[in-house]
Amino acid sequence: MQQDNNPVGGKWDDPNQLAHRALAEVSRVRILEELRTAGEPRAASEIAEHLGLHPNTVRSHLDILQKAGLVKGGPEKRTTVGRPRITYEPVAGAMPGDELAGYRLLAHILTSYLAGSSPEPEVAAIEAGQAWGRYLVERPAPYAKVSSEQALRRLVRLFDDLGFAPELVKGGGEEDRMLLHRCPFGDLPTIHPEITCSVHLGLMRGAFAELKAPVKATYLQPFVEPSLCVAHLSSAATEAVPSPEQG
Repeated sequence: MQQDNNPVGGKWDDPNQLAHRALAEVSRVRILEELRTAGEPRAASEIAEHLGLHPNTVRSHLDILQKAGLVKGGPEKRTTVGRPRITYEPVAGAMPGDELAGYRLLAHILTSYLAGSSPEPEVAAIEAGQAWGRYLVERPAPYAKVSSEQALRRLVRLFDDLGFAPELVKGGGEEDRMLLHRCPFGDLPTIHPEITCSVHLGLMRGAFAELKAPVKATYLQPFVEPSLCVAHLSSAATEAVPSPEQG
């Protein structure tokens, strides 16, 4: 991934400013909530397994949360022989739980506003997702050509960082699929799927557009199973026709 888009440090030395900027990333909000509900210190590997994130991604987020004063880490207290693990716990009083709930409320407010005020909310959501997909994806070097395989790997890495627990299923010369086993936005997609799922589709399209890759995200099937959405990805030269179940 590119350099963190919400850095801490530098001129942002006010504690409240640091905390809010650290929590501008949804995965870090989820990690902090996980630590608060655990009731005991957790290792990065445990957090990663529970949230469906890569352990290195979790460690990177924990480092930012520590710099912002929201969590603290230290050697695990143990009586057995061996090197103790580093475990993490939230800093008491660093940020009230109702402020975390406020982030979720803000997401609900914005999606409901877009759903009710835009004449074409799905189109607007896709456009917003495309803009952020271009911004968030790991960009290629100047003049570098990105193959479809490289683009797919970068897309999976992006959605892994965002907390979707993605799984790429190759189509054997036909359409590929990316299985999204987890949605980091809680119950929001079930309330406004036309907004949330369209943003996700836009993220994919924006990422591929930024990479100038010969692959496209054709459509997204939401909730194929209670905790599974499926993105359909095809060669730009043989783009599939969206099904009537298109999300």
